Amino acid sequence: MSLLTRLGRKDGQNQQVKIFALQDDAQDLAEELSYQSIKHHIHQHILNEMTPAEQAAVSALNQDPRKVEAVINKYCQRAFDTAPFAIPRGEKSRLIADICDEMLGLGPLEPLLRDDSITEIMVNGPQKVFVERLGKLERTDIKFHDNEHIMNIAERILTPLGRRIDESSPLVDARLEDGSRVNIIIPPLSLTGPAITIRKFSRKPLTVDNLINYGTLDERIAEFLRACVRARINILVSGGTGSGKTTTLNVISSFIPETERIVTIEDAAELRLQQDNVITLEARPANIEGQGQITIRDLVRNALRMRPDRIIVGEVRSGEALDMLQAMNTGHDGSLTTAHANSPRDALSRLETMVLMSGLELPVRAIREQISSAIDLVIQQSRMRDGSRKITHITEVQHLEENTITMQDIFYYQQSGYDENGKPLGRFVSTGLKPNFMEKFAVNGVDIAEDFFAVDRADRREYR
Repeated sequence: MSLLTRLGRKDGQNQQVKIFALQDDAQDLAEELSYQSIKHHIHQHILNEMTPAEQAAVSALNQDPRKVEAVINKYCQRAFDTAPFAIPRGEKSRLIADICDEMLGLGPLEPLLRDDSITEIMVNGPQKVFVERLGKLERTDIKFHDNEHIMNIAERILTPLGRRIDESSPLVDARLEDGSRVNIIIPPLSLTGPAITIRKFSRKPLTVDNLINYGTLDERIAEFLRACVRARINILVSGGTGSGKTTTLNVISSFIPETERIVTIEDAAELRLQQDNVITLEARPANIEGQGQITIRDLVRNALRMRPDRIIVGEVRSGEALDMLQAMNTGHDGSLTTAHANSPRDALSRLETMVLMSGLELPVRAIREQISSAIDLVIQQSRMRDGSRKITHITEVQHLEENTITMQDIFYYQQSGYDENGKPLGRFVSTGLKPNFMEKFAVNGVDIAEDFFAVDRADRREYR
């Protein structure tokens, strides 16, 4: 039921409803106006009433929500008094809150950003807004007025970052103040109107205990990964889109000792490391003249001059893979990175392809030698049917035999089916094989029990 159908008429008013500038056919229009339309008109009325100096003053109060709400409440009450209908008190509070979001925040997206149960927000044009909640996609009742409304929100996201989006540059990657990743694409590339995708991150950084509780891994795998990070093992986290690679990278990076200097390199800064001695580098796109671009590859090269103990690349996508491998092979042990891949073997194949994208005509064998000597461990992560994330393989990268990189699983997730709610049933299993890099544990003073990788007979029979 629309707001107007629930409004009480003020005494002495005729049947014609006039909402601010709407004069002609007001009665017919009033029947069609939704809550969003009323909010839009009240918002416009407030903007018309406020002088530029008053708008600037409201913006200056942005750090104190109570003062902002008090100022906007004054203008809203003035707008309510001039409206030819009575607005219920509950609707007034909602209108005031939403107008505060429009004037100071990201408009209709603000309630979704405040909802900690939502991990992803997807705007598919003005009338369709979807979210991922607890691993499942669902459509919301959030709507924008039109394409221009979405574009205003997009500009509000990009302006603080010095980015732009228009027909000459119709797609952009960015981030919000809290580190959430944003992708925006507009017509003519998007035929459904402007599309905004926001990958949210928890306000409170996740810990390894959280991942254990979520079933992403178990205690033994967590202990093994902690030992690997402290023993300066080079790790590649691979998986598909939305599989939780960055979250896992964030968590395992927390195992890095406080005494080490870390340089992180990303397209859009997402990693939130808890250590003190951390330098965060972010790539920069070209400006409107097509100049000034700084790529991840440029940043990896520069990071080598910054005296890092470890280099963390948020994701390798192209030629920077070669520079990352060389860094791992030249004294920066314990470095971490992620890549898109469907399996540990595919991850190495993708690395090989990305090295070829560097423009250097290297023999395939030379590339594989670089990969096998640089990467020690691949963590494969997958998004399950119910939306949960699982580490499905912990795989050691061994050495090059003839022209093939040999690999062996250390742990894997053995799924036995699904329960009545579609939740996967299974357990994490050790293969009983010890990794060949165990000597690094001893060199770096990391102790691990002799029977740590032991399996019982049932596990041994199930492993293939």
